[in-house]
Amino acid sequence: MLDAKTNDPLELGALAGLLGYRLRLAQQAVFRDFAASVGEVSPGRAGMLLLVEANPGVTQGSLARAVRLERSTMVGVIDALEARGLIERRRGADRRTKGLWLTRPGRAFVARLKRRIDSHERRVASHLSVLEREQLLGLLAKLAAR
Repeated sequence: MLDAKTNDPLELGALAGLLGYRLRLAQQAVFRDFAASVGEVSPGRAGMLLLVEANPGVTQGSLARAVRLERSTMVGVIDALEARGLIERRRGADRRTKGLWLTRPGRAFVARLKRRIDSHERRVASHLSVLEREQLLGLLAKLAAR
């Protein structure tokens, strides 16, 4: 880490051994690359679109649980994606629920998005072997399961 005024390296002290600190630095690097290479949508919204694609008709509540957002926050996000013409709400399995589907433009957008994300993922993981990438994904899944 560099001192902002002098560009001299700072001693990390206890930070060097903290998972949260290292995860945050890694997340910032990944998100910077995502913004530069994918850009049209945030990583969180991209994830939601990919989940809707994989689970046509998913309810907002199920989607909120999957991405760990409050249902009230999810409503605004879904409204924004719907306003962009990427998803639509339809009557769900029963009359009380509404499911989410990608629109035709939404499916085309997600197809383009997936190509950009694939390039982004290859770039971000370029310093990792295939085995290291698999191990990292497994370890991150363990941390997220807590």
